[in-house]
Amino acid sequence: MKQSRIEREKVTIERMVRIYCRKKEKNEQLCPECEVLIAYTHQRLDRCPYGEEKTACKHCPVHCYKPAMREKVRQVMRYIGPRMIYLAPADFIRHLFGK
Repeated sequence: MKQSRIEREKVTIERMVRIYCRKKEKNEQLCPECEVLIAYTHQRLDRCPYGEEKTACKHCPVHCYKPAMREKVRQVMRYIGPRMIYLAPADFIRHLFGK
């Protein structure tokens, strides 16, 4: 069964946050702050007004993340973005081309 865009984005952001928490923050297990971030991003994706037609969040005209959470996601993306090609190549390619 084909996974929806929203579900794919949930998997991708969760994978990114988990890698960030393990590699950047040096946590063996997911820390509470990263758990909250994953739950928050999943909630926001569930409520996205564009649904399956959504673009990448950074290109969206509606910024639905609270400023603090948006900044935390930016930190994760800045760290994990250049490493995605090695750590999760399929996710990297899908994310890069928005497919």
